[in-house]
Amino acid sequence: MMEVNREDYEALKDDLFDGRLHSSTSKKQFFKDGLLIPSMILVLLLWGTIVLLKVVPILTAQEIRDHGRLGSHRNFYNQNGGKALNSRHTKDGSLKISFENVRNNTFKPKLQSLQWLRVLDFETNDRGLFMTVSNDTYMVKSVHDKEYCQILYQGKDITIHGTAYKIDSLVASPDLKRLLIRTNSVANWRHSYFGTYYIYEIEDSEFYKISDNIAVAQWSPNSIDISFVQDNDLYIYSTETHSISKKITKDGSENIFNGKPDWVYEEEVLESDTALWWSPNGKFIAFFKTLEDKVKEIVIPYYVQNEINHTNGNDLYPEMRSIKYPKAGTSNPEVDVWVYSLEEDRSYPVNINKEHRSNPLLITELFWVNENTFVTKVSDRSSDVLTVLTVDAITQDVNTARNDPAEESWWEITHDTKVVPKNPSKGRDTDGYIDIIPVDGYNHLVYYKSYQDSEPIILTTGNWEVTSDAISFDQENDRLYFIATKKSSVERHLYYIHLSKPGKVHAVTDTDMDGVFSVSFSPGNRFVLLTYRGPDIPYQKIIDLRSKQKDHHTRGNIIGETLYYLEKNDELRHNLLRYSVPEKSFDELYLGMDDNGQDIIVNSFEILPNDFNPELRNHYPVFFFAYGGPNSQQVIKTFSVGFNEVIASQLNAIVVCVDGRGTGFKGKKFRSIVRDNLGDYEARDQISAASIYGGKSYVNAEKISLFGWSYGGYLTLKTLEKDAGEHFKYGISVAPVTDWSLYDSIYTERYMHTPQENIDGYDNSNVANVKNIGKCKRLLIMHGSGDDNVHVQNTMIVLDKFNSNNVANYDMMIFPDSSHAIKYHNANRIVYDKMLDWTRQAFNGDFETYN
Repeated sequence: MMEVNREDYEALKDDLFDGRLHSSTSKKQFFKDGLLIPSMILVLLLWGTIVLLKVVPILTAQEIRDHGRLGSHRNFYNQNGGKALNSRHTKDGSLKISFENVRNNTFKPKLQSLQWLRVLDFETNDRGLFMTVSNDTYMVKSVHDKEYCQILYQGKDITIHGTAYKIDSLVASPDLKRLLIRTNSVANWRHSYFGTYYIYEIEDSEFYKISDNIAVAQWSPNSIDISFVQDNDLYIYSTETHSISKKITKDGSENIFNGKPDWVYEEEVLESDTALWWSPNGKFIAFFKTLEDKVKEIVIPYYVQNEINHTNGNDLYPEMRSIKYPKAGTSNPEVDVWVYSLEEDRSYPVNINKEHRSNPLLITELFWVNENTFVTKVSDRSSDVLTVLTVDAITQDVNTARNDPAEESWWEITHDTKVVPKNPSKGRDTDGYIDIIPVDGYNHLVYYKSYQDSEPIILTTGNWEVTSDAISFDQENDRLYFIATKKSSVERHLYYIHLSKPGKVHAVTDTDMDGVFSVSFSPGNRFVLLTYRGPDIPYQKIIDLRSKQKDHHTRGNIIGETLYYLEKNDELRHNLLRYSVPEKSFDELYLGMDDNGQDIIVNSFEILPNDFNPELRNHYPVFFFAYGGPNSQQVIKTFSVGFNEVIASQLNAIVVCVDGRGTGFKGKKFRSIVRDNLGDYEARDQISAASIYGGKSYVNAEKISLFGWSYGGYLTLKTLEKDAGEHFKYGISVAPVTDWSLYDSIYTERYMHTPQENIDGYDNSNVANVKNIGKCKRLLIMHGSGDDNVHVQNTMIVLDKFNSNNVANYDMMIFPDSSHAIKYHNANRIVYDKMLDWTRQAFNGDFETYN
């Protein structure tokens, strides 16, 4: 999630009288008789003295310092406990959660990553080698042998001809003899960079420059060759001659990409900066060739990249940056797969799009199943039908293995396919692969024994789902490891099955305890970095899954031997002792029945403010947080202390998150209902949840708000539009889509088809009835002007609708040159400060006069 932070001032309001004196009549009666006044004064003096004596001994040194620094006007005393009630302390004296202690990482768990090394003998001798950095020293270590250490490089910089360059990226060759180093990095899009690359020969301690302005660089499995992309052309650099040995393509241009994705493929398809794949033996490269000549451009002005020079007139005009960006229904990039043979020094196209030039297919995944054959997944542009093709790199034969319709749903783009190599001794006579497909309405593991098979062996079933977080196959033990929601849709546990025994699922992590786990396997799948992410304080440890030893005390895993902890987060656990973190609980909400008479049950969590008192009446505001995009999930039992907890602590508010219909991990039917009609069911479910909370006796139904960012910003506007001020009185919408024809084609058409096919759906899904939004008390809308993902055009169009319909109950902030994350020039701090301050004003009733 986005970072939050800032110490804020919001003194808690508490009653000075207990319940018996709340009645104005009783207070008048008490003061009516003048004879009672002297007695009353005496009693109050005695009572005050006693209270003071009780209070003074329990003040801590920190509280005294806080009192002096903040000023006495920030401290109020409660009749019951004597403790300060303000934005810093709870009634028992514990510190509250604030932006100050969130932004200084007081509650941020330390989590490490391992760069596992896929060395040459990893399949037969998995030593669990990984690269790590300590005291600016890059070294290879082994999780199996703590004494093993191979130094690769010492220093955070490299020095070339007397000039030092910071190391931005370092990747070792598979034989650990050379390093590929990137410096002078310049960010491009979400995943991509340009930089200068060098080769470092470890034995000779020599540097060799490859070139500047390289977009992608990747080791061959042979540890000699490096493929790289420069100016959208694909090259091979040889470390034997330390020179460019081949220029594979010559047509790279602003409209033709080789080996590198364009904007939409990087963002929505590959989720990577790389569109090339070496064969296992290093004899072939499969790569994407992308033609963008038909893709229209979005031009984004950047206003504050440079200071204006008033003397010579430089930088008086905005810097205009153009991106090829296919909006819904417009021309997509035309992508095809090409194959290059190093031995024959020739390349050829697979011609996947030969018959689809006017309406290119999406090529969503590519993986090699053996030394000469790869599999690629393609779909139509609306992801209705998935086609799996096999390609022989030697014969150039292309065959269709299967065609699978989505059946009233869509195919999500995934990268979780796992190759299962042939092994006759294990009964595997052909190379195959593991995939995830819907089985009886839930995503499950299936096994295609041959990559040419059209019908799979079903490995798992049930009303739960296998996620795409990690799939790993241990060939030695015939174990297939995977993460799944078998226990609960808001948890993630590690399981395994024997490939030869489908259906029998074994838990690796302790399912008797709530948990969200993620994993990273060593290349030989013997060792695993197990990361526990919540709901308690996260920790990490290394496990030997093949060890016959068992842990003496179960913590996380019930299978495998814990070798050591990589991170325990003891410092975080100690820090939390000083704070009162608002209580967070998970539940399932019943939202009534759908149009077919079926129960609507959704996942939710709520965070209660400090010192929550359910006996209060019409008291607590409610702050709803939503994302709600198709197949997404926000309600999951991970550890976090951030913006939501700040809202609960500082504003004395209940925070609620509801994953309504359309979100993931509750089955195909639950998520697919939103197809072709985004914004309808999602908004209905937020309104139903608000109605439930508005009916609670301790909730102030006039102070219910909704906040969302990106798809959540869109959902905020659609919910306010549908609700028309009945339940949600306030809303915060950040970087919202407001018209789905403005968003990128690959994401949008997966859920909406094209506008040409579904014009009514687009009309209904857009933010249109702004007069209904005008019926809420107040709206805050914010956007970054440099957003290359959700263009600020979306916000400008809805603002124009506000103006045209005389809707004026909104506040607006634009963040110059900020991208979708809104971080440029301190913007991330400001955007969260604004949301907190604005919400405080809303809950204080400061906007009541606007309506």
